[in-house]
Amino acid sequence: MRINFRSLVLASAAIAATAIATVPAHAATAGATTLNVPFSFTVDHQTLPAGQYLVRRDDRGSFIKLVSENGTRTFNWVALSGGESADRVTLRFDQRGQSHELESIQYGPFTTPRLDGKLSARDREAQEVVSGQ
Repeated sequence: MRINFRSLVLASAAIAATAIATVPAHAATAGATTLNVPFSFTVDHQTLPAGQYLVRRDDRGSFIKLVSENGTRTFNWVALSGGESADRVTLRFDQRGQSHELESIQYGPFTTPRLDGKLSARDREAQEVVSGQ
């Protein structure tokens, strides 16, 4: 089966459009927001289902935390400063075929290091789930 570039771009845009959510004012000031990820994905060698995920930043901006909808899975990473200063949260995924792997999390000007290892650009496609635009 041959997949053309245009259909991949349109499918990616449709997925991203369904995943956009706004950050409530109280969540932004509390350093947390919830994002709806419309596909299952892998992080730290664990597969997580599609659903709601809480992304939280500590008060100093030193750590970013990802928490599953039911709270049973929690992941923590050191946050690096120097990203965009926009007031939004972005989950970036690498996509290979139907599988997605969490690449990084950006919370305002803070971002995690690359979480998925080094994949060459020709072996992956990027997906984003963004909030707070």
